[in-house]
Amino acid sequence: MDSMLADISNLRPLIWLYGGALLIGVAGHFLLFRILLRLTKRTVVTFDNALVKHCYRPLQWIVIVLIVRVVSKFKQPDVETEVYDMPGHIIALLLIALVAWLLVRMAYILEDYVTSRFDVGVRDNLRARKIHTQFKVLKRIAIVVVGILAFGTMLMTFKRVRQLGTTILASAGVVGIVVGMAAQRTIATFIAGLQIAITQPIRVDDVVIVENEWGRIEEITLTYVVVRIWDLRRLIVPITYFIEKPFQNWTRISADILGTVFIYTDYTVPVDAIREQLQKILNESEHWDKKVCVLQVTNATDRTMELRALMSAADASAAWTLRCEVREKLIEFIKVEYPKALPRLRTELYKLQDSSYSKQKS
Repeated sequence: MDSMLADISNLRPLIWLYGGALLIGVAGHFLLFRILLRLTKRTVVTFDNALVKHCYRPLQWIVIVLIVRVVSKFKQPDVETEVYDMPGHIIALLLIALVAWLLVRMAYILEDYVTSRFDVGVRDNLRARKIHTQFKVLKRIAIVVVGILAFGTMLMTFKRVRQLGTTILASAGVVGIVVGMAAQRTIATFIAGLQIAITQPIRVDDVVIVENEWGRIEEITLTYVVVRIWDLRRLIVPITYFIEKPFQNWTRISADILGTVFIYTDYTVPVDAIREQLQKILNESEHWDKKVCVLQVTNATDRTMELRALMSAADASAAWTLRCEVREKLIEFIKVEYPKALPRLRTELYKLQDSSYSKQKS
């Protein structure tokens, strides 16, 4: 019991030392960020606001741990040197983890900057979607790399792990082959993510048709892509799908698109009148971009004539709404103005006479 009390009394100067360093660190960080907050409120730049928003916590702990580390260098004469080793090692591990945390938060600062600089909500957002896609994929890769490097650096602070690392490096060739064979699917997925970020066959907010489903690219990760389908379902597709299989991308170069409407009528319909009515409908519609307006007879069968109305719109959503609008109004126009021109089935009736019955009757 006396020996335990003696050990506690020996550690009391160390406890006071680290406790005082912790209080100094909290106070220093509080004053520093108060000054930064006042400075950021006076500026109109969004970068400094994002810096304070995302880096407040990691910088708080980094300042605290650094002050504790500096103060801990002043050793007390009545405390043994070995007592400082374990807290010093813990502080080193905390610093590595906190620096990794700060680097990850810096990636989020850049994301806020990119989001404010390149807005995907505008009509002509092709360049913005390119930047967003590249940055989202590269941000995830950077977070994974930072995490691996931080974990490896923390392990290398242990002497036994360093000795084990020397042995592992001696047989790195064999280990690399084994790991490569076991994780070839993971490596292929990782490379596919890099290829998507660089070549960009798809981008965030692209309109695509995947597995016969129409939707928009909502999210691109290192392993999968989320497609938001038109009825708000989500289709989860492996990222390697967009490298290995064909798919339709309606906004690869630009968002504008052509829409078609097919109308089937009788041969007696006046095509010129339908063409004039199509032009009138498009002129009155807010979804038409005033580029393409065409009506053609594209097919003729033994019963009906096929009319194809071709029109242009700024994007796929507007094109769909425009097609529905044109289809409804053209059918209504034909019903009202040319009801006899609707598809009809022609038959000829012949009067049959039974000769035997006629003879008996006579």
